[in-house]
Amino acid sequence: MSRKKLVRFAQNEANPNVIQAGKPLFESIKGNWHEVQFQNQNPIVVELACGRGEFTVGLGREYRDQNFIGVDIKGSRIWKGSSTATTEGLNNVAFLRTQIQNLDQFFAEGEISELWITFPDPFPRDGDEKRRLTSPKFLDMYKPMIKENGLVHFKTDNTGLFDYTLELVKSREDIEILAFTHDFYQSEMRDEHHGIKTRYEKMFSDKGEKIKYLKFRFK
Repeated sequence: MSRKKLVRFAQNEANPNVIQAGKPLFESIKGNWHEVQFQNQNPIVVELACGRGEFTVGLGREYRDQNFIGVDIKGSRIWKGSSTATTEGLNNVAFLRTQIQNLDQFFAEGEISELWITFPDPFPRDGDEKRRLTSPKFLDMYKPMIKENGLVHFKTDNTGLFDYTLELVKSREDIEILAFTHDFYQSEMRDEHHGIKTRYEKMFSDKGEKIKYLKFRFK
């Protein structure tokens, strides 16, 4: 392991806005995010596969009256967002280092107000469907954690994954689609995101890829 990574991992261990294995809160944070981590009752917004945390931090800047949690397994990526939030004094931003398939171990029923799924791995092979973050397996896991009328947002550059997800949510009686577009930056919804882009979103946009967006909620 490089010295740079060791330094970053040490900083993650010290930063109170990073919840990870080895810290006391890692085992007890479920159902306690409001009281223990944020010390307020503001809505909790979670971003999955947050990477370097550009979107999580960006939302935290825009909405100081909400709490934001970026989830990723890569400690070196989380370090970037954690450090930025610390430097800017964004006490409404935190990061959870865990595998996303374990998300239900960290959030109680109705604890999440909004969920963002941003540019996940598309896992294009049919045999990998269960690994997609919008597969039935994952949707069924998210549902209890999201409060009544809570929103789910999905953004991707991958047409195959988007079409798969759109058809899936259309087929489910427990989901209401609120909006979708195959060209987000040519839609009227673009201003709702305040120009905040993840590293991958910027990379794909610069290559001319159209960004797809879907918003829905569980009934």
